[in-house]
Amino acid sequence: QVQLVESGGGLVQPGGSLRLSCVDSRQLLRYYAMGWFRQAPGKEREGVACITASGAWSYYIDNVKGRFTISRHNANNSAYLQMNDLQPDDTAVYYCATATCKPGIVEAISDMTKGTQVTVSS
Repeated sequence: QVQLVESGGGLVQPGGSLRLSCVDSRQLLRYYAMGWFRQAPGKEREGVACITASGAWSYYIDNVKGRFTISRHNANNSAYLQMNDLQPDDTAVYYCATATCKPGIVEAISDMTKGTQVTVSS
């Protein structure tokens, strides 16, 4: 079982950027497809992006496509989410998890942890 810790959230103005990081202290991340998920107040959690274990393929939901980039560094047991042109609707707690990663499907497998808060506001 992975043990994931997210970091990199914060307060940013609309149009700004943040880079989220996810590290697995058990060094198992390299074996799994990874996903980033978010949950805004009053809304259901949604998967926003995922990447296969090898990093060869990734998927994004439509409203982050072209703005967010998911990546991973297996040697460091880490996954990342580069978020550009952030908008107020991106405000949420962001989580990483191992995931089922297929076209149109970003489903968490591992348990959600604490996450990292992203707030986009002027």
